[in-house]
Amino acid sequence: MEGTVVAVVVVVLLALLVLRGGMRVVNQVERGVVFRWGKALPSHRQPGVTFLIPFADRMRKVNVQIATMPVPTQEGITRDNVSVKVDAVVYFRVTDPVRAAIEVQDYVFAVGQVAQSSLRSIIGKSDLDDLLSDRERLHEGLALMIDSPAAGWGVHIDRVEIKDVQLPESLKRSMSRQAEAERERRARVITADGEFQAAQQLANASRIMSDTPEAMQLRLLQTVVEVAAEKNSTLVMPFPVELLRYFDRATQKIDAQIRTQTGPAQTVPADTVPAQAVPAQAGPAQTGEKGAQAEPVVPGPVVPEGAGPEAAGPEPVVPEAAGPETAGPEAVASEPVASEVGGPESVEAEGLGRGGAARQG
Repeated sequence: MEGTVVAVVVVVLLALLVLRGGMRVVNQVERGVVFRWGKALPSHRQPGVTFLIPFADRMRKVNVQIATMPVPTQEGITRDNVSVKVDAVVYFRVTDPVRAAIEVQDYVFAVGQVAQSSLRSIIGKSDLDDLLSDRERLHEGLALMIDSPAAGWGVHIDRVEIKDVQLPESLKRSMSRQAEAERERRARVITADGEFQAAQQLANASRIMSDTPEAMQLRLLQTVVEVAAEKNSTLVMPFPVELLRYFDRATQKIDAQIRTQTGPAQTVPADTVPAQAVPAQAGPAQTGEKGAQAEPVVPGPVVPEGAGPEAAGPEPVVPEAAGPETAGPEAVASEPVASEVGGPESVEAEGLGRGGAARQG
Protein backbone atom coordinates (compact mmCIF):
# COMPACT_ATOMS: atom_id res chain seq x y z
CA MET A 1 0.00 0.00 0.00
CA GLU A 2 2.75 2.38 0.86
CA GLY A 3 4.51 1.58 -2.41
CA THR A 4 1.40 2.44 -4.36
CA VAL A 5 1.08 5.83 -2.71
CA VAL A 6 4.70 6.61 -3.40
CA ALA A 7 4.29 5.71 -7.06
CA VAL A 8 1.25 7.98 -7.44
CA VAL A 9 3.12 10.86 -5.85
CA VAL A 10 6.05 10.35 -8.19
CA VAL A 11 3.77 10.31 -11.25
CA VAL A 12 2.06 13.49 -10.15
CA LEU A 13 5.37 15.22 -9.62
CA LEU A 14 6.58 14.15 -13.04
CA ALA A 15 3.36 15.41 -14.61
CA LEU A 16 3.74 18.76 -12.90
CA LEU A 17 7.33 19.01 -14.09
CA VAL A 18 6.28 18.23 -17.64
CA LEU A 19 3.50 20.75 -17.56
CA ARG A 20 5.81 23.36 -16.09
CA GLY A 21 8.39 22.76 -18.79
CA GLY A 22 5.84 23.08 -21.64
CA MET A 23 3.97 26.14 -20.38
CA ARG A 24 4.71 29.46 -22.12
CA VAL A 25 3.31 33.01 -21.75
CA VAL A 26 2.78 35.20 -24.85
CA ASN A 27 2.53 38.96 -24.28
CA GLN A 28 -0.23 41.13 -25.71
CA VAL A 29 2.12 42.81 -28.27
CA GLU A 30 3.54 39.51 -29.47
CA ARG A 31 2.48 36.46 -31.43
CA GLY A 32 3.98 32.96 -31.04
CA VAL A 33 5.16 30.83 -33.95
CA VAL A 34 5.50 27.19 -32.91
CA PHE A 35 7.97 24.82 -34.59
CA ARG A 36 7.21 21.14 -33.90
CA TRP A 37 10.10 18.86 -34.71
CA GLY A 38 11.49 21.77 -36.79
CA LYS A 39 8.32 22.35 -38.82
CA ALA A 40 6.30 25.51 -38.32
CA LEU A 41 2.69 25.09 -37.44
CA PRO A 42 0.26 26.90 -39.77
CA SER A 43 -1.33 28.92 -36.96
CA HIS A 44 0.37 31.19 -34.51
CA ARG A 45 -0.31 31.32 -30.78
CA GLN A 46 -2.40 34.18 -29.41
CA PRO A 47 -1.45 36.24 -26.34
CA GLY A 48 -1.81 34.47 -23.03
CA VAL A 49 -0.71 31.09 -21.57
CA THR A 50 0.07 28.36 -24.09
CA PHE A 51 1.43 24.85 -23.66
CA LEU A 52 4.11 23.19 -25.74
CA ILE A 53 5.09 19.57 -25.98
CA PRO A 54 8.35 19.15 -24.12
CA PHE A 55 11.30 18.18 -26.25
CA ALA A 56 9.14 18.50 -29.44
CA ASP A 57 7.91 22.07 -29.72
CA ARG A 58 9.90 25.28 -29.90
CA MET A 59 8.20 28.69 -30.01
CA ARG A 60 9.46 32.01 -31.52
CA LYS A 61 7.82 35.26 -30.47
CA VAL A 62 7.23 37.98 -33.08
CA ASN A 63 6.44 41.60 -32.13
CA VAL A 64 3.44 43.03 -33.99
CA GLN A 65 3.76 46.63 -32.81
CA ILE A 66 4.43 49.47 -35.28
CA ALA A 67 8.17 49.85 -35.53
CA THR A 68 9.96 53.10 -36.36
CA MET A 69 13.14 52.79 -38.34
CA PRO A 70 15.22 55.81 -39.45
CA VAL A 71 16.70 55.62 -42.92
CA PRO A 72 20.33 56.83 -43.04
CA THR A 73 21.17 59.90 -45.11
CA GLN A 74 21.33 59.04 -48.79
CA GLU A 75 23.21 61.21 -51.27
CA GLY A 76 21.98 61.38 -54.83
CA ILE A 77 21.48 63.54 -57.91
CA THR A 78 18.01 64.72 -58.81
CA ARG A 79 16.51 64.66 -62.27
CA ASP A 80 17.52 68.29 -62.81
CA ASN A 81 21.17 67.48 -61.89
CA VAL A 82 21.30 68.83 -58.36
CA SER A 83 23.31 66.98 -55.71
CA VAL A 84 21.30 66.55 -52.48
CA LYS A 85 21.35 64.54 -49.27
CA VAL A 86 18.04 63.12 -48.07
CA ASP A 87 17.11 61.16 -44.97
CA ALA A 88 13.74 59.59 -44.11
CA VAL A 89 11.88 57.50 -41.55
CA VAL A 90 9.80 54.33 -42.10
CA TYR A 91 6.82 53.15 -40.01
CA PHE A 92 5.95 49.44 -40.44
CA ARG A 93 4.41 46.50 -38.56
CA VAL A 94 4.14 42.71 -38.91
CA THR A 95 0.80 41.47 -40.18
CA ASP A 96 1.69 37.75 -40.66
CA PRO A 97 4.01 36.45 -37.90
CA VAL A 98 4.47 33.06 -39.56
CA ARG A 99 5.70 34.51 -42.86
CA ALA A 100 7.84 37.11 -41.06
CA ALA A 101 9.54 34.28 -39.17
CA ILE A 102 9.91 31.95 -42.15
CA GLU A 103 10.21 33.98 -45.36
CA VAL A 104 13.01 36.35 -44.27
CA GLN A 105 15.88 35.88 -41.89
CA ASP A 106 15.71 39.38 -40.35
CA TYR A 107 12.74 41.37 -41.58
CA VAL A 108 13.88 44.58 -39.80
CA PHE A 109 17.23 44.63 -41.61
CA ALA A 110 15.56 43.70 -44.89
CA VAL A 111 13.06 46.55 -44.63
CA GLY A 112 15.90 48.99 -43.85
CA GLN A 113 17.86 48.00 -46.95
CA VAL A 114 14.82 48.26 -49.19
CA ALA A 115 14.04 51.69 -47.75
CA GLN A 116 17.55 52.98 -48.54
CA SER A 117 17.52 51.76 -52.13
CA SER A 118 13.98 53.08 -52.69
CA LEU A 119 14.95 56.49 -51.29
CA ARG A 120 17.89 56.76 -53.70
CA SER A 121 15.60 55.77 -56.56
CA ILE A 122 13.06 58.44 -55.60
CA ILE A 123 15.81 61.08 -55.50
CA GLY A 124 16.89 60.26 -59.04
CA LYS A 125 13.33 60.35 -60.40
CA SER A 126 12.29 63.64 -58.78
CA ASP A 127 13.14 67.28 -59.32
CA LEU A 128 14.50 69.53 -56.62
CA ASP A 129 11.25 71.49 -56.46
CA ASP A 130 9.34 68.25 -55.83
CA LEU A 131 11.68 67.30 -52.99
CA LEU A 132 11.15 70.70 -51.38
CA SER A 133 7.45 71.34 -51.99
CA ASP A 134 5.61 68.23 -53.25
CA ARG A 135 6.63 65.76 -50.56
CA GLU A 136 3.22 64.14 -50.08
CA ARG A 137 3.36 62.58 -53.51
CA LEU A 138 6.93 61.42 -52.88
CA HIS A 139 5.89 59.87 -49.56
CA GLU A 140 3.17 57.85 -51.27
CA GLY A 141 5.51 56.68 -54.02
CA LEU A 142 8.26 55.76 -51.56
CA ALA A 143 5.84 53.79 -49.34
CA LEU A 144 4.56 51.90 -52.38
CA MET A 145 8.09 51.02 -53.49
CA ILE A 146 9.03 49.66 -50.04
CA ASP A 147 5.72 47.87 -49.46
CA SER A 148 5.93 45.84 -52.68
CA PRO A 149 8.68 43.42 -51.49
CA ALA A 150 7.76 43.73 -47.81
CA ALA A 151 4.24 42.37 -48.40
CA GLY A 152 5.71 38.94 -49.19
CA TRP A 153 7.49 38.94 -45.83
CA GLY A 154 4.32 39.51 -43.83
CA VAL A 155 5.27 43.17 -43.18
CA HIS A 156 3.03 46.15 -43.93
CA ILE A 157 4.49 49.65 -44.49
CA ASP A 158 2.25 52.17 -42.77
CA ARG A 159 3.96 55.34 -43.97
CA VAL A 160 7.28 56.80 -45.10
CA GLU A 161 8.30 60.41 -44.61
CA ILE A 162 11.27 62.42 -45.83
CA LYS A 163 12.74 64.23 -42.84
CA ASP A 164 15.32 66.58 -44.30
CA VAL A 165 16.82 67.61 -47.63
CA GLN A 166 20.36 68.98 -47.40
CA LEU A 167 21.40 71.32 -50.23
CA PRO A 168 24.86 72.65 -51.16
CA GLU A 169 25.73 76.09 -49.81
CA SER A 170 26.10 77.61 -53.28
CA LEU A 171 22.64 76.38 -54.21
CA LYS A 172 21.19 77.82 -51.01
CA ARG A 173 22.63 81.25 -51.85
CA SER A 174 21.28 81.06 -55.40
CA MET A 175 17.83 80.11 -54.15
CA SER A 176 17.85 82.94 -51.64
CA ARG A 177 18.71 85.45 -54.37
CA GLN A 178 15.98 84.02 -56.57
CA ALA A 179 13.44 84.28 -53.77
CA GLU A 180 14.51 87.86 -53.06
CA ALA A 181 14.16 88.82 -56.71
CA GLU A 182 10.72 87.21 -56.82
CA ARG A 183 9.59 89.13 -53.75
CA GLU A 184 10.91 92.36 -55.23
CA ARG A 185 9.06 91.68 -58.49
CA ARG A 186 5.82 91.09 -56.61
CA ALA A 187 6.33 94.27 -54.60
CA ARG A 188 6.84 96.30 -57.78
CA VAL A 189 3.77 94.78 -59.41
CA ILE A 190 1.67 95.55 -56.34
CA THR A 191 3.00 99.14 -56.25
CA ALA A 192 2.28 99.66 -59.94
CA ASP A 193 -1.21 98.23 -59.53
CA GLY A 194 -1.84 100.58 -56.63
CA GLU A 195 -0.67 103.58 -58.65
CA PHE A 196 -2.88 102.51 -61.55
CA GLN A 197 -5.93 102.27 -59.33
CA ALA A 198 -5.09 105.60 -57.68
CA ALA A 199 -4.77 107.23 -61.12
CA GLN A 200 -8.17 105.86 -62.11
CA GLN A 201 -9.78 107.22 -58.96
CA LEU A 202 -8.12 110.61 -59.46
CA ALA A 203 -9.38 110.71 -63.05
CA ASN A 204 -12.91 109.96 -61.87
CA ALA A 205 -12.62 112.63 -59.18
CA SER A 206 -11.38 115.21 -61.69
CA ARG A 207 -14.32 114.51 -64.00
CA ILE A 208 -16.76 114.92 -61.13
CA MET A 209 -15.11 118.21 -60.05
CA SER A 210 -15.16 119.52 -63.61
CA ASP A 211 -18.91 118.86 -63.82
CA THR A 212 -19.57 120.52 -60.45
CA PRO A 213 -17.30 123.52 -59.76
CA GLU A 214 -18.63 123.74 -56.20
CA ALA A 215 -16.81 120.50 -55.41
CA MET A 216 -13.49 122.24 -56.06
CA GLN A 217 -14.38 124.97 -53.59
CA LEU A 218 -15.37 122.41 -50.97
CA ARG A 219 -12.13 120.55 -51.55
CA LEU A 220 -10.22 123.82 -51.17
CA LEU A 221 -11.91 124.54 -47.87
CA GLN A 222 -11.24 121.00 -46.67
CA THR A 223 -7.55 121.40 -47.52
CA VAL A 224 -7.42 124.66 -45.59
CA VAL A 225 -9.03 122.96 -42.59
CA GLU A 226 -6.50 120.11 -42.72
CA VAL A 227 -3.57 122.54 -42.89
CA ALA A 228 -4.95 124.71 -40.09
CA ALA A 229 -5.55 121.67 -37.87
CA GLU A 230 -1.86 121.36 -37.16
CA LYS A 231 -0.30 123.69 -34.63
CA ASN A 232 1.68 126.04 -36.83
CA SER A 233 1.75 129.73 -37.50
CA THR A 234 1.82 129.46 -41.29
CA LEU A 235 -1.38 129.18 -43.29
CA VAL A 236 -1.03 127.92 -46.84
CA MET A 237 -3.82 129.31 -49.01
CA PRO A 238 -4.09 127.67 -52.42
CA PHE A 239 -4.73 130.05 -55.29
CA PRO A 240 -7.33 128.73 -57.75
CA VAL A 241 -6.21 128.49 -61.34
CA GLU A 242 -9.67 129.50 -62.56
CA LEU A 243 -9.11 133.00 -61.17
CA LEU A 244 -5.96 133.41 -63.26
CA ARG A 245 -7.85 132.23 -66.32
CA TYR A 246 -10.54 134.84 -65.57
CA PHE A 247 -7.96 137.64 -65.47
CA ASP A 248 -6.43 136.34 -68.70
CA ARG A 249 -9.78 136.42 -70.49
CA ALA A 250 -10.54 139.94 -69.14
CA THR A 251 -7.17 141.21 -70.39
CA GLN A 252 -7.79 139.78 -73.85
CA LYS A 253 -11.21 141.47 -74.00
CA ILE A 254 -9.73 144.87 -73.03
CA ASP A 255 -7.02 144.55 -75.71
CA ALA A 256 -9.63 143.71 -78.32
CA GLN A 257 -11.73 146.77 -77.38
CA ILE A 258 -8.69 149.07 -77.61
CA ARG A 259 -7.80 147.75 -81.08
CA THR A 260 -11.38 148.22 -82.20
CA GLN A 261 -11.52 151.87 -80.99
CA THR A 262 -8.14 152.99 -82.38
CA GLY A 263 -8.52 151.27 -85.76
CA PRO A 264 -5.64 149.96 -87.90
CA ALA A 265 -2.20 151.67 -87.63
CA GLN A 266 -1.61 154.42 -90.27
CA THR A 267 1.57 154.27 -92.36
CA VAL A 268 3.37 157.52 -93.21
CA PRO A 269 4.67 157.83 -96.83
CA ALA A 270 8.40 157.78 -97.15
CA ASP A 271 8.61 160.99 -99.26
CA THR A 272 6.96 163.10 -96.54
CA VAL A 273 9.65 162.43 -93.94
CA PRO A 274 12.06 165.44 -93.81
CA ALA A 275 15.76 164.84 -93.68
CA GLN A 276 17.56 165.59 -90.47
CA ALA A 277 20.66 167.79 -90.45
CA VAL A 278 23.74 166.82 -88.52
CA PRO A 279 24.10 169.08 -85.48
CA ALA A 280 27.21 171.15 -85.18
CA GLN A 281 28.20 169.47 -81.91
CA ALA A 282 27.95 165.93 -83.29
CA GLY A 283 30.85 164.00 -81.92
CA PRO A 284 31.87 160.67 -80.60
CA ALA A 285 29.23 160.83 -77.87
CA GLN A 286 26.47 160.25 -80.47
CA THR A 287 28.03 157.05 -81.84
CA GLY A 288 26.74 154.90 -78.96
CA GLU A 289 28.36 153.38 -75.96
CA LYS A 290 31.78 151.65 -76.09
CA GLY A 291 32.64 152.84 -79.61
CA ALA A 292 29.55 151.38 -81.31
CA GLN A 293 29.15 152.55 -84.95
CA ALA A 294 26.62 155.38 -85.32
CA GLU A 295 23.77 155.24 -87.78
CA PRO A 296 24.45 157.11 -91.08
CA VAL A 297 22.90 160.62 -91.05
CA VAL A 298 22.38 162.70 -94.16
CA PRO A 299 23.56 166.31 -93.42
CA GLY A 300 21.94 169.31 -95.06
CA PRO A 301 23.87 172.14 -96.76
CA VAL A 302 25.80 174.35 -94.42
CA VAL A 303 25.25 178.11 -94.84
CA PRO A 304 28.43 180.22 -94.43
CA GLU A 305 28.56 183.29 -92.25
CA GLY A 306 27.04 186.39 -93.76
CA ALA A 307 25.11 184.51 -96.43
CA GLY A 308 21.35 184.81 -96.77
CA PRO A 309 18.77 182.10 -96.69
CA GLU A 310 18.78 181.90 -100.48
CA ALA A 311 22.33 180.48 -100.46
CA ALA A 312 21.23 177.39 -98.50
CA GLY A 313 18.92 176.09 -101.23
CA PRO A 314 16.27 173.47 -100.76
CA GLU A 315 16.85 170.59 -98.34
CA PRO A 316 17.39 167.17 -99.94
CA VAL A 317 14.64 164.68 -99.11
CA VAL A 318 15.61 161.00 -98.62
CA PRO A 319 12.93 158.29 -98.36
CA GLU A 320 12.85 155.97 -95.35
CA ALA A 321 13.88 152.81 -97.10
CA ALA A 322 16.01 154.51 -99.73
CA GLY A 323 19.62 153.57 -100.18
CA PRO A 324 22.61 155.78 -100.96
CA GLU A 325 21.69 155.95 -104.68
CA THR A 326 18.41 157.90 -104.07
CA ALA A 327 19.96 160.56 -101.80
CA GLY A 328 21.93 162.33 -104.53
CA PRO A 329 25.63 162.88 -104.86
CA GLU A 330 25.85 165.24 -101.91
CA ALA A 331 24.32 162.72 -99.51
CA VAL A 332 26.64 159.96 -100.76
CA ALA A 333 29.64 162.20 -100.35
CA SER A 334 28.64 163.31 -96.88
CA GLU A 335 28.10 159.81 -95.52
CA PRO A 336 31.72 158.81 -95.08
CA VAL A 337 32.47 162.21 -93.62
CA ALA A 338 29.93 161.71 -90.86
CA SER A 339 31.14 158.23 -90.11
CA GLU A 340 34.88 158.75 -90.33
CA VAL A 341 35.32 162.27 -89.01
CA GLY A 342 33.93 162.70 -85.57
CA GLY A 343 34.79 166.37 -84.74
CA PRO A 344 32.78 169.55 -85.50
CA GLU A 345 35.77 171.21 -87.26
CA SER A 346 35.70 168.67 -90.07
CA VAL A 347 31.96 169.20 -90.64
CA GLU A 348 32.38 173.05 -90.82
CA ALA A 349 35.32 172.78 -93.21
CA GLU A 350 33.36 170.55 -95.51
CA GLY A 351 30.41 172.94 -95.45
CA LEU A 352 32.57 175.98 -96.17
CA GLY A 353 34.14 174.21 -99.08
CA ARG A 354 30.78 173.38 -100.61
CA GLY A 355 29.52 176.96 -100.05
CA GLY A 356 32.49 178.41 -101.89
CA ALA A 357 31.93 176.07 -104.75
CA ALA A 358 28.30 177.16 -104.95
CA ARG A 359 29.22 180.90 -105.09
CA GLN A 360 31.76 180.30 -107.78
CA GLY A 361 29.14 178.50 -109.82
